[in-house]
Amino acid sequence: MKFEGFLHFNIRCSEADLPAIERFYGEVIGLKKGYRPNFVGPGLWLYDGDDPILHVGARFPQGSFVKDHHNGSMDHIAFKVSGAAEFRKRLKQLNVEFEEQNIENAGYQVFLYDPVGTKLEFNFLTEHVEDAVPLGTTAQATLR
Repeated sequence: MKFEGFLHFNIRCSEADLPAIERFYGEVIGLKKGYRPNFVGPGLWLYDGDDPILHVGARFPQGSFVKDHHNGSMDHIAFKVSGAAEFRKRLKQLNVEFEEQNIENAGYQVFLYDPVGTKLEFNFLTEHVEDAVPLGTTAQATLR
């Protein structure tokens, strides 16, 4: 087997969480709702262009999921991205809470949580943001 790339990630939530998930991923990283096969149960697929990179399955009953206490094996999803200054500005405009770190040889990074508590990491490998945290700053999100 040869690894050839990334296709999608899948998160679970309750059916009531679907609108918040769609809005969050649309506003924060520009994903758009698109075609989803007729699977059993509600859910949605969110696209980056023609690629359905986020699959969401509403498999949890309402109230059974505690968004700030994960005990699964996945810690976070990391993205290699560009446009750090614009992204940081958008998060502030949307009042999305986030943490930053700036690590030598790793770059400027932003950590945030989606509406159901999935930790997301955005890596701006070669970018400097004037009003961001100084080099050597570590985010608390990396310690949780």
